[in-house]
Amino acid sequence: MLMPPISRFMTAKPVTVGRAATLADAHRLMREHAIRHLPVVDDKGELCGVVSERDLHLIETLTEASPEDAQVEDAMVEHPFVVTGDTALDEVAEIMGEHKYGSVVVMGRDGVEGIFTAVDACQVLAQLVRRAVA
Repeated sequence: MLMPPISRFMTAKPVTVGRAATLADAHRLMREHAIRHLPVVDDKGELCGVVSERDLHLIETLTEASPEDAQVEDAMVEHPFVVTGDTALDEVAEIMGEHKYGSVVVMGRDGVEGIFTAVDACQVLAQLVRRAVA
């Protein structure tokens, strides 16, 4: 059986945030789009990290930073887990599980192509289980 690529299950064209944006900006984007992870891009649009809702809260709690003043680059994880769209779903899921990654950024020739999160993985699992018992 041929394993499907991650591109079939990722969120294409994900919302991104600039590294100089404030934590308040990142929170707003997450609320508006009902998401918990944002790829972080520099002023050229190149990936430089990923930030999660949890990362934002951690920085605000530990440093008592003001969300209006602190920047996303202070909370982001540099060097996120990155794959290409043709990477097999099982490979991505296995690595995410082994390393406890909450998300993977899918990169293409033109930069950030998509994002695949643990929530996406749960949705894929539910689909597979339904098919298996049908």
